[in-house]
Amino acid sequence: MYLTAEVKKSIFKKHGKSEKNTGSSEGQVALFTHRINHLTGHLQKSPKDVNTQRSLLNLVGKRRSLLDYIKNTDIARYRAIIKELEIRK
Repeated sequence: MYLTAEVKKSIFKKHGKSEKNTGSSEGQVALFTHRINHLTGHLQKSPKDVNTQRSLLNLVGKRRSLLDYIKNTDIARYRAIIKELEIRK
């Protein structure tokens, strides 16, 4: 499995405040980004998988909503998370 408990803990420890703080916006965005990257790789191998494509679009929408929230509350945090996760090319 690509997303084990250890991987989640490391994501939240790196991007959230701690590994137990799973509700932080930055941690959630980092987790969504990890899942989006995994699903993108899967779709490149099997482009006819419509269910995965739909799930990917839902995840992108959720991440966009969280990023909009972070942008409206603290623009410095938004810029830092965008740069750290390399979301914008």
